[in-house]
Amino acid sequence: MPTLNGTPERRAAGVPAIIPSVDLRDALRTTGAVREFTGEPVSDAVLYDILDTARFAPSGGNRQGWRTIVVRDPGLRRGLRDLYLPGWYDYLAMRGAGLVPWAPITDRDAESEALTRAASIAAEATPGFAERLDEVPVLVAVLADLRALAAVDRDFERYTLAGGASIYPFTWSILLAAHDAGLGGVMTTMLVQREAEARALLGVPDEFAVAALLALGHPIRRPTRLRRAAVEDFTTLDRFDGERFTGPAEDTRQTGPS
Repeated sequence: MPTLNGTPERRAAGVPAIIPSVDLRDALRTTGAVREFTGEPVSDAVLYDILDTARFAPSGGNRQGWRTIVVRDPGLRRGLRDLYLPGWYDYLAMRGAGLVPWAPITDRDAESEALTRAASIAAEATPGFAERLDEVPVLVAVLADLRALAAVDRDFERYTLAGGASIYPFTWSILLAAHDAGLGGVMTTMLVQREAEARALLGVPDEFAVAALLALGHPIRRPTRLRRAAVEDFTTLDRFDGERFTGPAEDTRQTGPS
């Protein structure tokens, strides 16, 4: 069912009065990563509407500890691209060695060996999403206010991640809202590796961390068959080593895209 967008301000800003709406279940099953975009621009009105919808994402204590920067300046965009690329080639080198890049638990010796091949990968790279990051129609930097995160695992000796629960639902809501608006996109955390330089480039205060960079635009193609593990592969009953949670019988269970 289409969504009526009837406010005079939105109509005056160029947002269509009727916006085709994606069924929620379909959106959750078809919002895949999109890294290839047409040259069609995205209007400020559409981007504002996406952010206006995403702001209702949940966060710890409803503190909404996110900040976003829409990056338009060509020089800043090139700066972000240049910060992004070294990490991207490191990523490719580790993935090429069969490693999960930067996994908290990993073979550090194998990782170091893999990273020695990053320079050669960079030299042979065919221009793609990373090399053309500055040309993406919309770049949105997502920041996390470290004063607003209930990071309950803050003092653990292991890698901490709980604070992200107050930020990343917001980024996912942006991607869902973008899908609903006929756009596609992807969230990348590659800039986190060069956080100090990224913060300096964008004038970000010390109390904010770089959480992600979102790239949005009109997709050249939209993935329709997403590959995901079955529920039984990641859900057990009562204990980690418990029986698999299978739900309804396989012959009656509804299946989504593979």
